[in-house]
Amino acid sequence: MYKFPEKYIPVKKDIIHFLETNTDYEDGSYGPLFVRLAWHASGTFVNGHVIPGGICTGLLSIANNDPANAGLHIAVEKLKPIYEKHNWITHSDLYTLAGAVAVEKLGGPVIPWKPGRTDIKDKNLCPAHGRLPDASQGSQHVKEVFCEAMRFSTQETVALVGCHVLGRCHTDRSGFEGKWVHNPIRFSNQYFIQLTRQKWRKRKWDGPEQFEDEEGELMMLPTDMAMLEEPWRKWVDIYASDKERFFKDFASAFNKLIELGLPRDQVRL
Repeated sequence: MYKFPEKYIPVKKDIIHFLETNTDYEDGSYGPLFVRLAWHASGTFVNGHVIPGGICTGLLSIANNDPANAGLHIAVEKLKPIYEKHNWITHSDLYTLAGAVAVEKLGGPVIPWKPGRTDIKDKNLCPAHGRLPDASQGSQHVKEVFCEAMRFSTQETVALVGCHVLGRCHTDRSGFEGKWVHNPIRFSNQYFIQLTRQKWRKRKWDGPEQFEDEEGELMMLPTDMAMLEEPWRKWVDIYASDKERFFKDFASAFNKLIELGLPRDQVRL
């Protein structure tokens, strides 16, 4: 049975305290931004590449201004006081822990987080720009990034995309605009419910292709619409009807994500 490592309890408490006392960001929580930070810091992994990427070098990608990381400097700045208070923790551990704590704090499952990540600072090991998922692409791109590069299964891929239930897009960061669900600071299976039940149409605007519901309140990206195709659709339907199954599978997949590029025998309790 998973037990959170005692040494890191004070860090977790400080992250929770920050989330509870700082509600001035967007819809009322920095939680979705912390989840995105953990995601992007880990998601540069390419299996078998000479520079594999992943969590230990993913921070270099953030520092190197990969356009896909626009806006993450806000999360980095907000976590800086916690790092300075607990300066024995690595940034890699802090950022992934912040993401895991945020998921739980926003009503999601417990992520079985373990420490043991190092901060590799060799700029020669910085992952190239463009490794993170491109929301303007379709099903084949999702397969290439998630299943081939990061080695996730179809099921794990759909579960991870389900974290679009949190947060929103910004034109000054990704070029896209809007939120996927009505309550973007509550972790749930509403992303899958909205995706399958709403009627989506192309949005008429000057920005990149994206989709909106009939009321124009919610949006979906091309990668989201790809989830309605096979082989993803099976799991979309399962998660839309079974929140507990989604929570269970997301916890496992997100745990795997934030350990990418780190041999499991180096992740320690």
